[in-house]
Amino acid sequence: MVSKLVNFLLGHNLENDALKDEKYNVFWGLPILSSDAISSVAYAGEEILWILVGVIGVASYKYMFYAALCIVFLMFLLVFSYRQTIDTYPNGGGSYIVAKDNLGTIPGLIAGSALSIDYTLTVAVSTCAGTAAITSALPFLLKYKVSITVILIILMTIGNLRGVRESSRLFGIPTYLFILSIGFMIVTGIVKVHFLGFTPHPLYSVPEATGSISIILFLKAFSSGCTALTGIEAVSNGIPSFKEPSQKNAKIVLILLGTVVLFIFGGLSYLTTLYHAVPNSANTLISQIAIQIFGHNIVYYIIQCTTAIILIMAANTAFAGFPLLLALIAKDGFAPRQFAKRGHRLSFSNGIIFLCIMSCTLVIVFHGETHLLIPLYAVGVFISFTLSQTGMFCRWIKQKSPYWRHKAFVNGLGALVTFITVLIIGITKFYHGAWIIFVLIPSIVFIKTRVKKHYNTVAAQLKLNVDQRPKVINFEEQKRYAIVPIDTLNKSFLKALNYARTISNNIIVFHISVDKDATEKLKKKWDEYNIGIPLVIKESPYRALIHPLVKFIKSEEYAAGPNDTVTVVIPQFVVSKWWGNILHNQTSLFIKGMLIKERNIAIVTVPYIIEEE
Repeated sequence: MVSKLVNFLLGHNLENDALKDEKYNVFWGLPILSSDAISSVAYAGEEILWILVGVIGVASYKYMFYAALCIVFLMFLLVFSYRQTIDTYPNGGGSYIVAKDNLGTIPGLIAGSALSIDYTLTVAVSTCAGTAAITSALPFLLKYKVSITVILIILMTIGNLRGVRESSRLFGIPTYLFILSIGFMIVTGIVKVHFLGFTPHPLYSVPEATGSISIILFLKAFSSGCTALTGIEAVSNGIPSFKEPSQKNAKIVLILLGTVVLFIFGGLSYLTTLYHAVPNSANTLISQIAIQIFGHNIVYYIIQCTTAIILIMAANTAFAGFPLLLALIAKDGFAPRQFAKRGHRLSFSNGIIFLCIMSCTLVIVFHGETHLLIPLYAVGVFISFTLSQTGMFCRWIKQKSPYWRHKAFVNGLGALVTFITVLIIGITKFYHGAWIIFVLIPSIVFIKTRVKKHYNTVAAQLKLNVDQRPKVINFEEQKRYAIVPIDTLNKSFLKALNYARTISNNIIVFHISVDKDATEKLKKKWDEYNIGIPLVIKESPYRALIHPLVKFIKSEEYAAGPNDTVTVVIPQFVVSKWWGNILHNQTSLFIKGMLIKERNIAIVTVPYIIEEE
């Protein structure tokens, strides 16, 4: 029943070889990996005005446009910087990889932690903003905004669990509809004012000025608008998700992203100065401008609908980037290894589910209020920007490759500007909630180092020396059969094999291959140790661990008959700390749970104790 429900929601299981088909081309890569950056412009201008309009009144629109120009300049600096990163790191050049490679492990973990927080906030903020667009058009839904947001996140999770190819179709089309509808509104709004003589009438009166512009006020407004730059990192981090030539396709998407954001963010900012929309919790800026241009007709509702959808779809950038980032961190041993495993549809499903849980928690804790989440938002992403650009700058200085001075200047300028932006955002937003980020990042880095220490302890105690061999035991002739499953050749397996030799002469070591590279390493190490026991390898294209083993035992290929008892000797290492179990796949438990249903199979678990400090 459960498997039927999973197949209904997620689709049928995919073979490992199908991974090459789960890639983006340019057309689908743009909306999937750029939806966050494209959608951020829907509320970035509004966040600028929230800071300015209560202090300087109608003058806010002038300085809002200046802040928007500064943000556009910073965006193109980042675009050109990340083009160089894409050229240098063909397998993905996210902040974690770049910082770890060029600055060291701790800076890499800081970048990865900051980006992880940003991805989680992206889901929460985007879906909350999407709900705000819905409740602006349908005010009676306002009291249900938290429930609506949580449901939207769950639906996004299911869509991404279905895999890359299906999610790109599902979430890509709304992004293009948003670009077209907002583009139509920008052109129509400008034509009506400058060519048709239309005089805008704001829906809300602009507050009276209570002060004057200051550098601190302008910097606070600028820092609030920097949310428009979130999501740019995802393209360079997601190079492996593109079809070949992946680097070329990623660079094309990055340039297209910059062009689209320039047009939409610049256009909406200019429209705001013409139509004097006033930020408020009940009606978004885009909604106010659309009403002034089109009235409450079908075009208005199309714009609100596409805006709501794109804001919700923006979370897809995080669903595309966060599981990949977490998989990279897990492969390096700084996160539970389960996050590096591909799931039912070849996506990193554990990372997707974890992101869903964390973002839903944020929405509930902050009551679905976008303005409460925004102060936490941009800090993390700009910390990762700074570390990434600094890493690239150091790389050019050390290697002095062709044109290194030009490349170092671009990345060095990017590092300097983003660092200054981090300081601005951190100082101006510190008491509004940004302090939480400066507590969370060190905490997450500490947890990751503890995870790594645990894995190192386990690896050290499981490692075999080349002179270690199975015990030599004499047996009387008897009809006994034993199978010892193997994943890697280590002390835990050797202890299980030694036990199997005490109960049977008919021993087979059985390996289920779900990763060809790992299987080749095992075969090479098996030949090196020359244990003298046959190693049977069965490929599992659907990554099933139990079915191939049971099928082999019941097949004619195996000598044991239907009336014979086969002992499956399962190695299992036991950690001394309770939380250590969370960090391991616990495959032996699943094997025992399934094999116990087979009447002619006996199961023996051979524990290997890991002592930790």
